[in-house]
Amino acid sequence: MKKLLFVLFLLPALLHGQEYVDLLKVGYGQTFNNDFEGTNSSTQVKTFDADLTLPLVLNDKHAIITGGAFSRNNLQLFPQGEFTSLYSSTLKVGWAATWNERWSSTLVALPKIASDYADIDGDDFYLGGVILLKYQKRKNLAYRFGFYASSEAFGVFSTPIFGWYYLSPNSQFEMDVSLPVSVDINYTQGIFTYGLDYTGIGRSFNIDENNANVYADLSSLEFASYLQFNLLEKSVLLKAKFGYSSNDFEVYNQGEKIDLGLAAFSFGDDRTQLNPNINGGLFLRFEAVYRFNISEKEKDSEKKE
Repeated sequence: MKKLLFVLFLLPALLHGQEYVDLLKVGYGQTFNNDFEGTNSSTQVKTFDADLTLPLVLNDKHAIITGGAFSRNNLQLFPQGEFTSLYSSTLKVGWAATWNERWSSTLVALPKIASDYADIDGDDFYLGGVILLKYQKRKNLAYRFGFYASSEAFGVFSTPIFGWYYLSPNSQFEMDVSLPVSVDINYTQGIFTYGLDYTGIGRSFNIDENNANVYADLSSLEFASYLQFNLLEKSVLLKAKFGYSSNDFEVYNQGEKIDLGLAAFSFGDDRTQLNPNINGGLFLRFEAVYRFNISEKEKDSEKKE
């Protein structure tokens, strides 16, 4: 019983601080049209991603975090060019600790392979990590502070993280904020949830097909509204999203790097871009989520006792 309750209280500290954890998430999306600047050509961006998180309890204060994430982006990088698939596979290995009733921390290493997977070698391997501190102000309000860093084909990318999680007393209004990475604001009524969200994505992919010796530098901001259908007491979620994504995949020669990437800023960037800028476009996305509801599990445990 003690370990069960520890899992229930620890899991929120792994990622957010809310009363649930999304253990499995699968999504598929597509933009309608992305124009190449200065040309009459355009492309579409098709995306697929899956994310799995599995925590393993060690004792009453600590747990190991395991899991993985996979993504695929399919698009034309050049006007009239062939479609290219860019993949990313990330391993999650970390440690979570609860220090007292107010403070908890999470440290996760995020090694990944990101490329077109045509000829995987050491240039396709990148190492990243994130550290998060959570302060539980009240039962329905928590603050988080953190820092993310990763090696990329263009150099080192890093960003501080600040955010909060808030749930209204009637459990209908929710805010889940981790700036500048993501924002989710939603309202639940019955089996439906209506929301607005934002996601900031920055990553790179090595490209070796046909001895190209280039890489793609992805910078994307996604803004969307969504309708979510909640099944099995909000344990299975089906979500449809519609919005706008910047989705710019810039191509550079391998070896061309910046001095430092910090949040939305690049320092020492004198690279020569090989393809035209890709304009953003409207997109449609569908997601399925398996959610572990902590509050419901606590209630069930109390009833059994």
